[in-house]
Amino acid sequence: MYKIRVILDTQEDVIRTLLVNDSFNLEDLHFTIAKSFGFEGQEMASFYRTDDEWNQGEEIPLFNMAEAGEGISMQTCFLKDTLPTINTKLIYVYDFLNMWTFYVDVVDISLEQKGNLPQTILSVGEIPNEAPEKEFIADKLDDNFGDEGNIDDEFGHFDDDFDFNEY
Repeated sequence: MYKIRVILDTQEDVIRTLLVNDSFNLEDLHFTIAKSFGFEGQEMASFYRTDDEWNQGEEIPLFNMAEAGEGISMQTCFLKDTLPTINTKLIYVYDFLNMWTFYVDVVDISLEQKGNLPQTILSVGEIPNEAPEKEFIADKLDDNFGDEGNIDDEFGHFDDDFDFNEY
């Protein structure tokens, strides 16, 4: 049995702690999380592997998106394999039009078996009417693009006032 804490990425605290069966796959977890936050689970969603600092990694989509053969999907990823230890983390994005984003963290793993799972054992806060706005900021890359002082090729430097229409 897994105890999983799910936190909505928003200003106010909106948290659900879930108990789920250890035989669940990520598709089961997707529906459990969606329902615990009041969604029907009908929108596209993905989990993303992450490190301890919540840096987003490999996507695990709801459906197999591979052009040919077997690709990764929520249905093929089981909790035992995807979340093998306490403090294993995932990012969960529900409804790509609204980008509801959640942090998923394994709080406890127990050999104890319990009936009528999944269960929401802790519910803190109310989900807002609209998804919090996301600000997408890329890290500044240390590159030399646009640094014309370093151009050393057979064409030399082009001036900004060069008229390409003359040729």
